[in-house]
Amino acid sequence: MLDFQPWNQWLQQYVDEQGRVDYAAWKQTSEQDLSRWLEVMSQQEVTLAGDDRAPLNQSLALWLNLYNALVIQQVLQQYPMPSIRPRLWGIPNWIAFLRFFSRPIYQFNHKPLSLNAIEHGILRPEFNEPRIHFALVCAAIGCPLLRNEAYAPERVQAQLEEDATRFMNNPTKVNYDESMNILYCSQIFKWYRQDFLKTRSSIPAYVQTYYAKPVTLTDSTPIRYLPYDWGLNQRTSS
Repeated sequence: MLDFQPWNQWLQQYVDEQGRVDYAAWKQTSEQDLSRWLEVMSQQEVTLAGDDRAPLNQSLALWLNLYNALVIQQVLQQYPMPSIRPRLWGIPNWIAFLRFFSRPIYQFNHKPLSLNAIEHGILRPEFNEPRIHFALVCAAIGCPLLRNEAYAPERVQAQLEEDATRFMNNPTKVNYDESMNILYCSQIFKWYRQDFLKTRSSIPAYVQTYYAKPVTLTDSTPIRYLPYDWGLNQRTSS
């Protein structure tokens, strides 16, 4: 039985509605508890089962929660840190940055996994679900907002829909300049363009699905990609 309640409790305790994390408090009070929970979860057996939505949603919720929890664990181990893209002698430390995603950090059923392995080797190919890009959080401000609740198998599809809607209507992530007819959007749409094009004819068409403002975006709407903020998505303790 998958038990996401501890993870859900920590998210409610340490993450605000803007997706900012109180890493200092989390590190002080619950860092070891998170590691123990991840160890327990590493021994779960979850498989995909064709078109049966129950195990599919169960597996999807598991991997989304594990990815975000492992990111939090990595940050807590290195905290305090101003950014997940650290600088060395004033220039980006690309080795440390790449290792954050590519270094095996988790054993799931005795199989070593990195964050990249979970995202690119499991979530993207097995679920074919572009909305995961609004759920996976790399601890940077430019990422989607971290939910302050766990993904639940019985609600994960609705939660992903909420994530997509929230992302598309966050002006720091997506913003249409009607006077210039330019769609400004997160570089996530550039990096994972092919995933979004599996369900819509273009990036503007995908954005239109969730965009709340009464505008008309077409396949030919010009796109400009916004700078990505790699600063840590942190908040201070109250």
